[in-house]
Amino acid sequence: MPIKNRFAELHPEIAEWRRDIHAHPELGFETHRTAALVAEKLRAFGIDEVVEGVGRTGVVGVIRGRSTASGKVVGLRADMDALPMTEVTGAPYASKTPGAMHACGHDGHTAMLLGAARYLAETRNFDGTAVVIFQPAEEGEGGGRAMVEDGLMERFGIQEVYGMHNWPGVPAGTFAIRTGPFFAAADLFEIEVEGKGGHAAKPHEATDTTLIAAHIVVALQSIVARNVDPVEQVVVSVTSFETESKAFNVIPQKVTLRGTVRTLSEPMRDLAETRLKAVATGTAAAYGGEAMVHYERNYPVTVNAPEPTDFARDVARAVAGDIGEAPVTMGGEDFSFMLNERPGAYILVGNGETAMVHNPAYDFNDEAIPAGCSYWAEVVERRMPAG
Repeated sequence: MPIKNRFAELHPEIAEWRRDIHAHPELGFETHRTAALVAEKLRAFGIDEVVEGVGRTGVVGVIRGRSTASGKVVGLRADMDALPMTEVTGAPYASKTPGAMHACGHDGHTAMLLGAARYLAETRNFDGTAVVIFQPAEEGEGGGRAMVEDGLMERFGIQEVYGMHNWPGVPAGTFAIRTGPFFAAADLFEIEVEGKGGHAAKPHEATDTTLIAAHIVVALQSIVARNVDPVEQVVVSVTSFETESKAFNVIPQKVTLRGTVRTLSEPMRDLAETRLKAVATGTAAAYGGEAMVHYERNYPVTVNAPEPTDFARDVARAVAGDIGEAPVTMGGEDFSFMLNERPGAYILVGNGETAMVHNPAYDFNDEAIPAGCSYWAEVVERRMPAG
């Protein structure tokens, strides 16, 4: 089955929804306008049940097929939130919200799932229940975790769950996927280095926290270079170095470092956390200071289960023809929380030759909409065939 004709007809309208969401980006859990728009449209489509406030500002829609005798329940998830960035696309529908923009394509994800929901509500050509999930706060705040903790899977009886993300550099409307670990676990750390502040002219009377912190930054790279098996994949990044004093002539009492650790397995996650704490505290002690480490296990590894991934690959191939093998990425994705609860698969849809996500010049490619919508509809109709 190629692109469904209904989505070719709906394409201009779905693109308008997408552009409206794009012009009004919202951050984290504060996706109130977007969630209200989603709920309003789902009700207008005749969705059987619309529930707001799941995971704070998430929206869930329930669509029953012509029959539900199979007892199957399949979840489809899209994310709604934007990023704290300033847009430079110059598009007529560019962000109207200072300091916020849809730089990751969540506007497109939401619009495509809305389009699929409309089609599924119109046709109901399946035997079972489709649950459409619109999630807030994917960009670092764990909206997927919040929805799961709010009982998403149990409340709606979801048995398996599927997600999708656009990907620049892949031809628009084509797909790529892989089995097993896909997106990395993304953990956060904060290291507070404390010494003895003093005058820049008398460093011998101080314990220089700037020097200590600089050595910690360098020493942390030894985790990957000398503690991790070279065939494993681990990334340790220090992204913030903040001194207590901004003066030219003051050795600060405290320095704070922040960053991320990204891994693809639990053993590597354990190793990286253990070594980061040991390296930071040991380096600080060697220079006469102290280091207090706060380590937060944030997004887990996104793992595609074998059978659902094979199924998703077949669906994508039916929609778009050939399908690529997606590379492992060290980026984090909080759809992982849902895949930890239920089997399923995460797939990439091509966005064409656009700026990369998280770039101020990025924009979702509306040409991907028919393929994305068709994929969602085919997942439901093939997983729960009518009759």
